[in-house]
Amino acid sequence: MQRVAIVGPGGAGKSTLAVELGRRTGLPVIHLDRLHWKPGWVETPRDEWIVVQRAALQGERWIVDGNYGGTFDVRFERADTILVLAPPGWRCVLRAFKRSARNRGRAVQADGCPERFDLGFYKWIWRYSVDSRPRLDEAIDAVRATATVIELRSLKAVADFLAHVVGEPSP
Repeated sequence: MQRVAIVGPGGAGKSTLAVELGRRTGLPVIHLDRLHWKPGWVETPRDEWIVVQRAALQGERWIVDGNYGGTFDVRFERADTILVLAPPGWRCVLRAFKRSARNRGRAVQADGCPERFDLGFYKWIWRYSVDSRPRLDEAIDAVRATATVIELRSLKAVADFLAHVVGEPSP
């Protein structure tokens, strides 16, 4: 496990898992939100976004977290491990809402992008399994022969994964 892609809906815990896995393994962590969003929540244009990701993932050791379904292939073609976070939708919406409330006005996901309440984002999270998951499953099927795919559906599953793979009990 040297090149790990962590994917799933907003509020699933991708960044939290990436940081903890990075701490335990020593693998450098790349947060895609910090690379994708420009100040004011302006998205990086798709062509540029592909170049940015390829440059960020040139190394032989990394953990990258972020969904960005239109470019799964960019990450998955290099990843040896894909961790899919798939907790219940209500839990993800609740966690994202709490993050918005706790950090409102502070730029925690990306520089110049203050946390805010965004009903469209919460709706995307709620509908992830219907609208976005099929694209993820297709992208995973394309690399299943070359990458280990692990789906984690609960906090306990994440803790068990960390304890089993890294051999250190979760805090």
